[in-house]
Amino acid sequence: MSDFQKQTVQWFPGHMAKTRRLIKESLSRVDCVTEILDARIPLASRNPEIEEITASKPRIILLNKCDMADEKVTADWIKYFKAKGFEALAVDCKTGKGLGGYQALVRKVLADKIQANNDRGMVGKALRVMVVGIPNTGKSSFINKMAGRVRAKVADKPGVTTSNQWFFIGNGIELLDTPGVLWPKFDDPVVGDKLAFIGSVKDSVLDIETMAVRLIDALRDGYPDRLAERYKISDFEDMQSWEILELIGRKRGMLISGGEVNTERASVMLLDEYRGGKLGRISMEFPKK
Repeated sequence: MSDFQKQTVQWFPGHMAKTRRLIKESLSRVDCVTEILDARIPLASRNPEIEEITASKPRIILLNKCDMADEKVTADWIKYFKAKGFEALAVDCKTGKGLGGYQALVRKVLADKIQANNDRGMVGKALRVMVVGIPNTGKSSFINKMAGRVRAKVADKPGVTTSNQWFFIGNGIELLDTPGVLWPKFDDPVVGDKLAFIGSVKDSVLDIETMAVRLIDALRDGYPDRLAERYKISDFEDMQSWEILELIGRKRGMLISGGEVNTERASVMLLDEYRGGKLGRISMEFPKK
């Protein structure tokens, strides 16, 4: 089973350097940055390069897909980010949960900027917010939900490439959408695993059975009851995770000739059910106390 230990998620998409450049070029035109993270893996879904690039701007952290994460753990993450000086909200960008307080939060974070604009006679000047996030954390869903029926591009700003798009969301706020960008490589393979679990890495570039076994590792460590309940298995403490995968496949009738389990099919099913929330609200990362 050593193959399950060898695979490391790595990729070097060519658009990353371009996106990094676009973000740097656009930063001087915005007042603050909203960073969208996946509530299940807030640290693994942060791009450390974005952290460095945008450090000069006020930051709002949105913990998206909060309905798929452990509610108590998400509350701990909110405290964690606030302790680091960021404003943070638990949200679900598809349903709009938690987003009702977003515009007020922007105005709170930029209260000094608003006052400075007023003092210079620029009352009502638009507040510009850059939205950043790695792929599949919900950036597009956020912009669609916030812009709603008024989702229309704001007039092009000088010097901003067409790869960046501005949207007016009301209350004097404009959002600058940027392409989702990952970082060049992962030094920690566990980070790659977590991103693969939530679908930020295309399954086609991974060994699906390796990912399923690693997901089972994570579930049996953090939420063994959910694993047992969903797949009607018990007493798996002495089993290897690949044996649990086989057992899940057998219980679901995923057999091939000779009575063997189609572990590839079982792996796809397991990952789909995790991503679809069928195992319940599960967090994969926990803030250090």
